[in-house]
Amino acid sequence: MTAIAYIIPILIFGATLFLVLAGAWYLSHLKDRRTLLRKIENEGQKRSETTDRSLKTRAQQLFMDLTRHLAPLAKPKKEDEISQLRIRFLRAGLGGFRNVLMVFYGSKVLLAILPPVLLLMLKLSIFTSMLPMNLIFLMVFFALVGFYLPDLWLRIKIADRKDQITRAFPDALDLMVVCAEAGMGLDSSIQRVGREMGTRNAPLSEELRILSRELMAGKLRRDALKNLAMRTDSEDIESFTTLLIQTDRFGTSIAQAMRVQADSMRIKRTQKVEEIAAKLPVKLLFPTIFFIFPSLFVVLMGPALVRAFRVWSGH
Repeated sequence: MTAIAYIIPILIFGATLFLVLAGAWYLSHLKDRRTLLRKIENEGQKRSETTDRSLKTRAQQLFMDLTRHLAPLAKPKKEDEISQLRIRFLRAGLGGFRNVLMVFYGSKVLLAILPPVLLLMLKLSIFTSMLPMNLIFLMVFFALVGFYLPDLWLRIKIADRKDQITRAFPDALDLMVVCAEAGMGLDSSIQRVGREMGTRNAPLSEELRILSRELMAGKLRRDALKNLAMRTDSEDIESFTTLLIQTDRFGTSIAQAMRVQADSMRIKRTQKVEEIAAKLPVKLLFPTIFFIFPSLFVVLMGPALVRAFRVWSGH
């Protein structure tokens, strides 16, 4: 009995220790298995991302090669037209992209070819009863639309960027006035405002940073300001650059001149808002006539017309 009394606790301790070690080994095995599965999953995601990136890169390279070969078919021969188009690319914010001219003209030719080809394929497979004259007319129409579609896209992008710059410039000018009155120079003020406007208005921040880099590179201030006015094509910025050029030429106070310009632009913005508000009743007249009045007529006159119809029909 004495030996059994000592053996039973030893067996219980051994069994408990075995269960604890077995549980720890099983948990460690599960952890290693989860880690291995996570590594396999991450490796699969990396491979898929690499594959997607490679496919995207190949597609971009194929598109670039195709547009580069098609661009000479539509590229103008005169340097004046090419220069004007480069200015439009600058105003659209595309001046920093490589081969943008070749991609633009290549896209025009590609969009002029693809829709007629797709229409011809649909004619051979689905619209077999289409008349040849209608097919030719539609092919010419879609070719013209596709050829001028990049021009329309570029015009919309220029107008949108110009509107963003024009709307944010008065606030940027107020910041410049504060910096100038605090004792900062014009170049430092432009650099600081360009950095501060980065989170609020990217196009204006980009233009101010380009202006700052041109000034730091040693370009004359009047030339850098003229380039800014040319890139933005904004009346407010053009008047601002003209003011700074005159101020720099005659040696007057830059802070005072910018303060007057900021007040003038603030008044101009207020007048523009008042003008838009004054035009609002006239613009609301046609929606009111064509959409609101018919609904009110149905709601007010509908029950009376139903009752009159019932009386006339004898029900």
